Amino acid sequence: MLFQVHMNVNVPDHLDPAEFDEIKAREKAYAAELQKEGKWRHLWRHVGHYSNTSIFDVESNEALHNLLTGLPLFPFMDIEVIALCRHPSSIRDDDR
Repeated sequence: MLFQVHMNVNVPDHLDPAEFDEIKAREKAYAAELQKEGKWRHLWRHVGHYSNTSIFDVESNEALHNLLTGLPLFPFMDIEVIALCRHPSSIRDDDR
C-alpha cells in the first residue's frame, strides 16, 4: 500500500541541543534503513521549513502507524497521511 505522508517537525525551545543532535542522528539512521528496505520510497524536504513529504510502501495501515511512531522525532511531529492508489491513466509500470 502506498501512502503520502507530510511530516512537520516542531522542536521545543527547551530541548538540549546535544540531545536533539542525538535524536536527529537516530532519525537519519532509521530513515536510511527504511529506504534500503524499500518501505520509504521517496523523501522530499520542503524549502524553508522543517518538514518533508514522503512516499511509503508498506503492507498495511498498521505497518505505517508502527513505522511512523518508531521515528525518533515522532514526539515532535505533526503528521498528515493520505492513502494512494494507482491512477488508471498512469503510464508507469512501477507506481503501485
